[in-house]
Amino acid sequence: MSDLRVDALRRYADRFGHDLGAVRARLLAGDKTPAGQIATDNGLPAAAGSGPATFYADFTAPHGRRHIRVCGAAACTAASGGTQVADVEAALHVSVDKCRDDGEVSLQEVRCLGYCYAGPAALDGDKPCAGQDIAAQLTGTRQPQDPPITVQADCPEPVVTAGLLSTESSWAVWPEVISRSEPTDVLAEVAAARLRGRGGAGFPAARKWTAARTYPQPRVVVANGDEGDPGSYVDRLLMERDPDRVLEGLALASFAVEAEQAIVFIRGEYPRARERVEAAIRKAYDDGHFGPNVHGSGRTLDVRVESGAGSYVSGEETALLNAIEGLRGVVRPRPPYPVEHGLDGRPTVVNNVETLATVPWIVRHGGAAYARFGTADENGTVVACLSERFARPGAYEVEIGTPVRHLVEDLGGGLRDRAILRSVQVGGPLGGFLSPGDLDLPLSEAALSSRGAALGHAGIVAFDDRLTGADVLRHIWRFAATESCGECSPCRVGTSRGLRLAELDATTDVVRARTDVLRTLAAGSLCAFGRRVPAAIRSVAEVYGLEGWT
Repeated sequence: MSDLRVDALRRYADRFGHDLGAVRARLLAGDKTPAGQIATDNGLPAAAGSGPATFYADFTAPHGRRHIRVCGAAACTAASGGTQVADVEAALHVSVDKCRDDGEVSLQEVRCLGYCYAGPAALDGDKPCAGQDIAAQLTGTRQPQDPPITVQADCPEPVVTAGLLSTESSWAVWPEVISRSEPTDVLAEVAAARLRGRGGAGFPAARKWTAARTYPQPRVVVANGDEGDPGSYVDRLLMERDPDRVLEGLALASFAVEAEQAIVFIRGEYPRARERVEAAIRKAYDDGHFGPNVHGSGRTLDVRVESGAGSYVSGEETALLNAIEGLRGVVRPRPPYPVEHGLDGRPTVVNNVETLATVPWIVRHGGAAYARFGTADENGTVVACLSERFARPGAYEVEIGTPVRHLVEDLGGGLRDRAILRSVQVGGPLGGFLSPGDLDLPLSEAALSSRGAALGHAGIVAFDDRLTGADVLRHIWRFAATESCGECSPCRVGTSRGLRLAELDATTDVVRARTDVLRTLAAGSLCAFGRRVPAAIRSVAEVYGLEGWT
């Protein structure tokens, strides 16, 4: 690979033996030293500090002695009718991204805290508050609420939710596999299962693992817990309540790839998930699951946690790797792909948390057993997360191909308070929208894409008639403009321009400009984030009958 394709700061750090990650670690720890000075203290150019410090939202937001993060994402906006951020600002007498003059309270708007089932939500420090009276909870006139996630398996047998529903114990597979099996045995079962990634892209897991094995060791496996899709909270659920299953899946993937190093990357908005995963890792070392000579096999596996710092795009695998290395969390051009040249230049497999939590069941029961779930073309199960507007919100494991109507009406119970369903957003902020007349579609990538939506992370956010189509359209553009990493001009400029155009009447010139923006985003964006924006916008426009977005 040409040196021109490697970040200059990474080259500098490698050449002189300095640790780029040390700068980010001090920023995450709350070090108030200027970022440039932190970098020079570690023998690095000042840009190695100022780059991350000015990119990640958690570093750029002002912090008072009491720091509050309020969710402004889709599910919480639908839950409140779009008033939750303004309500909190008024109650606390502080504006978003500001700190009060006395330094006591600061407020930051974030996009998803994983409380989509109980929103609107906020984190008061690391303490969650959720519910319609969130402003009162934050002012102390009501007790903070932290509702648990309802979990149900509506499939022949729980797979991802097996531990949550107490049908299978964790660490039942790993000791025997590491002692008696070959890496290719695990790879063969995952290939037979036809398991696809559940993080949004849907890439076959076994194909990714096989590709990584064609490149020289040392290799790395990363569990992607940067669950940024508003509407989905399955990764938070698994990391907080069944971290052992995630770690066992990570261990099995590392074995299949023959990697000795594994990392769990957890978004900064999930402090309890980090705490629980770290505790589970310590116990796994104590029990001999990790470390040198795992269960007498002669193999080594070391696992650690890395934290995000507030960036949606850092959930994209190449941006995530940049974040771990201590760089700005922007997308890398591909090729080379991470399986060839990933973390610190090593072959790297990145799999989402839900994907890895599926692997222990597959290895225990066989790939063929898993392949029987779902449809002939898209097999397996998925955990669909229903938002607060449903009468019975929660995490429901279902087979791929389950009708969306069954989820919305039978499992979710329709909308609460006899509200009128106006639309459902499926597959995250850049997935797509379905009208009430589209609900008979199967929950599958092929069926949803035929209507301009996507399976994505299988989050389902319901919108009632308190929000207009124009409100929802602006929300999508605002999300896209705020969360664009800025690495490519079509997305950086296009999302901001799209937001401005959304405020204008649909004159001939405005419609032409909108069409140009959507076409440029789809054709020129570096990653799926920018390329998916046009489909999401057109989907909203079609469901709500908005003119001028073609």
